[in-house]
Amino acid sequence: QVQLVESGGGLVQAGGSLRLSCAASGRPFFTYGMGWFRQAPGKDREFVAAINWNGRSSYYADSVKGRFTISRDNAKRTVYLQMNSLRPEDTAVYYCAEQSSGSGSSSLRDYRYWGQGTQVTVSS
Repeated sequence: QVQLVESGGGLVQAGGSLRLSCAASGRPFFTYGMGWFRQAPGKDREFVAAINWNGRSSYYADSVKGRFTISRDNAKRTVYLQMNSLRPEDTAVYYCAEQSSGSGSSSLRDYRYWGQGTQVTVSS
């Protein structure tokens, strides 16, 4: 059984930074692409960033490009999301997800396992 546990969320002022972590267990981590998604109150869950199995390819939503960076450490079975220059519109619950294959993807339906989420709140 795959388990994904996010951490690092919290309250930050606009312009600040946070680093989210997602620790994975249960099957070979290095085989699969990983993604970060977010869901704000009253809105659909949306893609934020994704990374392929070896970390050499990454993908970002236009709204976070240049501000967020996704990375992974396969030895630690952990994926990270460094978030800089945060804005109030970044406020959401952030979810880590493990893909069914290794390519990295922006599509929710390509992800088989999900974490419980971590709250990020950006104050103006």
